[in-house]
Amino acid sequence: MQETGSVPAGKINAAIMAGCLVAFLGFGFAATFGVFLSPMSEALGWGREIFSLSVAVQLLTWGFTQPLAGAVADRFGTARVLAFGAVCAGIGFVLRGIVTDPTLFILTGILVGAGTGAASFPIVIGALGKIVSKERRSFILGLGTAAASLGMFTAAPAATTMIGSIGWSSALIVIGASFALILPFLVFIARVATPSASGSSAKDFGNALGMAFRDRSYLCLFFGFFVCGFHVAFIQTHLPAYVIDVGLAAWIGGWSLALIGLFNIAGSFLSGWSGQVYSKKWVLSGIYFARAVVIAAFVLVPVSGSSVLAFSAVMGLLWLSTVPLTMGLVAQTQGLKFLSTLAGLVFLSHQTGSFLGAWLGGRIYDLNQDYTPMWWTAVALGLLAALLHMPIRETPGPLALAEES
Repeated sequence: MQETGSVPAGKINAAIMAGCLVAFLGFGFAATFGVFLSPMSEALGWGREIFSLSVAVQLLTWGFTQPLAGAVADRFGTARVLAFGAVCAGIGFVLRGIVTDPTLFILTGILVGAGTGAASFPIVIGALGKIVSKERRSFILGLGTAAASLGMFTAAPAATTMIGSIGWSSALIVIGASFALILPFLVFIARVATPSASGSSAKDFGNALGMAFRDRSYLCLFFGFFVCGFHVAFIQTHLPAYVIDVGLAAWIGGWSLALIGLFNIAGSFLSGWSGQVYSKKWVLSGIYFARAVVIAAFVLVPVSGSSVLAFSAVMGLLWLSTVPLTMGLVAQTQGLKFLSTLAGLVFLSHQTGSFLGAWLGGRIYDLNQDYTPMWWTAVALGLLAALLHMPIRETPGPLALAEES
């Protein structure tokens, strides 16, 4: 593993800046694809389940790709993984702007999911977390997450504007081309993000996974992150359409996602800072409980433009604030050697929740013309996650202790 002290500070800072730019470029349009739901479904005569299933396949493929990409990054380096992901995701978005067959459109989710899984901000922040000191790690994880959130803030109104000006098809082709902008920044990451498990065999990886999944703390993080994925995918996929359903202007739906991204910048920084000062597990429990309260309040109050934007701002503070704390706890309890792999598996759980949140939202709406059951399911899962994080042990587990010995 690359020790922080052996890398010049200038190279580390350049890598951190490059990593933030990669997170910004790679996450924004992938996270705000929901703004295309209404215009594409109306233009192509689809029910919402088709679009939702494509997003769900994308998210689940992202989840399965993440641990594989993490293992490759641990063993062979991060930059080449990010390069593959950028190219793959770019091609996938271009195809989404071209194909009109429902089955082919759903299958583009595999290509986009594999690309975003390899070029996603968890891979970036995993690499950054290894090259900074333990004292700075939580803050840097928050910084990378905030950069991804800034991408979301920028992408949502940009995509909405492009749909209105050049149409959804051309907008998707432009989005696909934008992933090529990631490639030049990978040079700076490659200079410092050396493999941390380059000498490890498949058996070593298998032993590490076995030790981690026998650790109650890791299991709590694994299953708790499922809830985060359910919340995020359901809201980012279906909130813009929900806004139109209740008779509000389409721009409110676009800006609702933008506000989530904007306020998540503050939420991510606050989360990264709090992880250095307070107990990470209790902050996580508080975040999930707050999500449940906020969603319940949103469902119970009359829907208006003001209530949608207020909900988006508050949810933004809670949006990806779980990421630096969850990844920080994985590093804290399981060590750094297999961090990208283990963090990737936790993210697979997140994306399994995302699959259900995105797909079930469309399925239930097509059956009932109503999202209410999904909102209340999100409330119940938030309360469950708040309880699930309480038993986590915040000291090194068997795998981390074996790494130190």
